[in-house]
Amino acid sequence: MPIKYKIDILAALKEKGYSQNRIRNEKLIGQSYLTQLRHGELVSWKTIEIICSLLNCQPGDIIEYIEPAPDGAEREENEN
Repeated sequence: MPIKYKIDILAALKEKGYSQNRIRNEKLIGQSYLTQLRHGELVSWKTIEIICSLLNCQPGDIIEYIEPAPDGAEREENEN
């Protein structure tokens, strides 16, 4: 996947005082999106917007584009 998180989103939120319980109780981010974040999966732009608001950052501070490897190199990595 060419877009990845630069930081551990949940850890960064926790540092700012947003535990998973607080996020759920205040209905800031839905449980399914919290699960996606926990597994390093991408979330919706709306969720990215909320995260940026809570962390006072820009999307580029938390996600990055990584150039995909050539087909041959990608297959070799997956085989190992």
